[in-house]
Amino acid sequence: MPKIRLPKSSPHIDMTPMVDLFCVVLIFLMLTTTIRQPEPANVDTPFSISETPLPDFNIMTFLLASDGKVFINFDNGSDTILKYRPKILAAMGERYGIEFTDVELRTFEKQKSSMGIPIGNMKQFLNAKDNNERTRLQVGIPMDSTDNQLSNWILVARQVNPNIRATIKGDSNTSFEMVEKVLDILQDRNVNRFNLITSLEAVKINLEEIQQ
Repeated sequence: MPKIRLPKSSPHIDMTPMVDLFCVVLIFLMLTTTIRQPEPANVDTPFSISETPLPDFNIMTFLLASDGKVFINFDNGSDTILKYRPKILAAMGERYGIEFTDVELRTFEKQKSSMGIPIGNMKQFLNAKDNNERTRLQVGIPMDSTDNQLSNWILVARQVNPNIRATIKGDSNTSFEMVEKVLDILQDRNVNRFNLITSLEAVKINLEEIQQ
């Protein structure tokens, strides 16, 4: 009796569901991912071997540029209903007799990068349509004895968010006098604990020393 030979054919794999799934995931990532805005000043942080991670929320960051300008930034809170950033700006405006509109407060909330705007120019900065104009207004936070706005930003930020923590990101060429001045302002506002943001330095391992 002859053997029945089955027809030989290559298997067919339908890739359509996989392509559809890939497109759905890609669209989801594009809609939910927030593009990180560039900082107003390039900072080359010093190296260290510390691997302590920084918290994602409840932080205010001080950006110390090499030219002596100081910028500040706050997070919006661990929950979307907290909205710390517009509350901080509104409280700062009350101290200087400036009333910000709801549109301006929402614009400030979406401004994720550090800012170095004197409070008197904040409205102009928030309503600017040209990025070049916004860059021109980034002259650093005033912190002289007659108008120490940096100290007031720290005060209102701690009033709005009592759990906020200070972090300092300084350029390796920033003068010691500038760092000392910022630290003195923090201590005047009873902020005695802070984190330093540094770049991780590669550690060389000597196997001979370890074996000994």
